[in-house]
Amino acid sequence: MIAAMAEPNEKLIQGKQQLAQSRAAQGMGTGRDQASRDRLPPGQRLSSGWPVLDLGMKPDIPTNLWQLKVFGACQARTLSWDDFLKLPQTKFTTDFHCVTSWSIYDAQIEGVLWQDFLKLASPGPEATHVMFSSYDGYTTNVSMEDMAMPDVAIIHSFGGAPLEREHGGPVRTWVPHLYAWKSAKWVRGIEFMTKDKRGFWEVRGYHNRGDPWKEERFSRP
Repeated sequence: MIAAMAEPNEKLIQGKQQLAQSRAAQGMGTGRDQASRDRLPPGQRLSSGWPVLDLGMKPDIPTNLWQLKVFGACQARTLSWDDFLKLPQTKFTTDFHCVTSWSIYDAQIEGVLWQDFLKLASPGPEATHVMFSSYDGYTTNVSMEDMAMPDVAIIHSFGGAPLEREHGGPVRTWVPHLYAWKSAKWVRGIEFMTKDKRGFWEVRGYHNRGDPWKEERFSRP
């Protein structure tokens, strides 16, 4: 059975929301006109490890109980763990950047590339965005344009090993050209939407897109 989850850390959530609102009011981290050309985006520092950030909950989902519901403007279906592993699997390496200012280089990951997943989901031309939902209640929205980047994926392995629970295992999304909050942990649902709708952090003052090279951290009030 899926282990019971703790309550969300409301103090942590409120603190991040207040930070976003304060920085945005000062015009900090609300975006640059021109993107950086450096490997390390502006305002980031290289981390020697992979920091752990969440809402104060780390769902424990056994693979035999994990499911991925795909719905909305697409061919609706629900995938089991076995169904997911039968999809084309790809290993690749990318960098990864968090809005809290850490970055990691050369993350070795494995999973289903988004372009391969689209062959299963068959979204209609009216689909403009997707909303990812997680087993801890988290949500985040990403445009279909951003999802079309070649290294966007739904992953189950990191560094040659199964994705650890604290990092979103058994399955998380991977959108490495955007800040890490756009890469939902413990993913359980993918909704193809015909118009944009903001997710958990986006309604709490974080930028709706989150491009690290343009330093799109927060939304202007």
